[in-house]
Amino acid sequence: MEGQNIKDKYRFAVLGGGHGGTAMAGHLSLCGIDVSLYNRGEDRIRAIKEGGGIELLSANDNIPRGFAELTTVTSDIKEAIRGRDVLMVVLPATGHGFIAEQLAPHLEDGQIIVLNPGRTGGALEVLNILRAKNCRADVVVCEAQTLLYASRSMNPAQTQIFRIKNSVPVAAIPAHRTPEVVKVLRTALPQFIPGDNVMKTSLDNIGSIFHPAVTVLNAGRIESTNGDFEYYTEGITASVSLILEKMDRERVCVAEALGFRAMTAREWLYIAYDSAGRTLFEAMRNNRGYDGIMAPKTILHRYMTEDIPMSLVPIASLGRFCDVPTPTIDSIILLGSILHEKDYWECGRTVDRMGLTGMSLRELRSFIIEGRRNN
Repeated sequence: MEGQNIKDKYRFAVLGGGHGGTAMAGHLSLCGIDVSLYNRGEDRIRAIKEGGGIELLSANDNIPRGFAELTTVTSDIKEAIRGRDVLMVVLPATGHGFIAEQLAPHLEDGQIIVLNPGRTGGALEVLNILRAKNCRADVVVCEAQTLLYASRSMNPAQTQIFRIKNSVPVAAIPAHRTPEVVKVLRTALPQFIPGDNVMKTSLDNIGSIFHPAVTVLNAGRIESTNGDFEYYTEGITASVSLILEKMDRERVCVAEALGFRAMTAREWLYIAYDSAGRTLFEAMRNNRGYDGIMAPKTILHRYMTEDIPMSLVPIASLGRFCDVPTPTIDSIILLGSILHEKDYWECGRTVDRMGLTGMSLRELRSFIIEGRRNN
């Protein structure tokens, strides 16, 4: 498209009208991108629809702010994605199955689906559902390692962006299509960088270690104080960190058994925050980036309701797949299930839901890297 602004080449859809979705839709619009916004329920997006856009707020001069015009705001998934090149799914991981079912009849050849983020196994689950629904469109399913934004909806048509991450890895299935996906994404959002593959982005999900166990192990304190303590600096004591290190080691061992290398939580803290330590506890204590972050006010929080079924269950299920025991992770899944009176194994993202049942390790790696499967 020589002579044409490259931003005119690709049209985006943001699927999800929550904190992250409104931030992304508004940001894309202010960057001059043609973007639509979809939400399942009309109530959440009514004010945006009636006002014609979103007011983006930020105290950071490096983050776009102002009124972001949105001409297509809808609860009709077909309308939202028609003619769109990139579909940015910005939903809790518990909604990935639903959105895949809604997308299946309406997808068009050449579209790119990006889960922001995939948690653990998100792209695999979505691709499996599209296949089960006999979706014939030639699409690429991808996942980001984490959400690009730290943001909060202040009211139905006003969102504040606190931070945009410097870089976020994204990977496609098959992995060899990642470079072409990143090239498209970077025409709008240059923060995206190529990830190795979706198993790497999935198993580098550090939230799986820092969120569910800390919440479970501080359940009494959360309930008695209404979350009135610093989640990371006070909630992660030397004893709690020993359990986190065991869980982290189990996660890394599962990745190794599958033939992929996952970074340790200590490595991640050093890369993300330049925080080092001989133990995970020391590294957490040396991280000033966590200062002031308060605990959730209730244990009915996404740190458990999302991260147990969509992060811990798939790690443990992949462990069973490759004969790697995950007793500490299993214990947190069990305790979370008891606390919420819900069987997280029953509703969680298992190997079966990821479409990997019956594969050998060799077949799994071939599928992740090359997109080939025998069944």
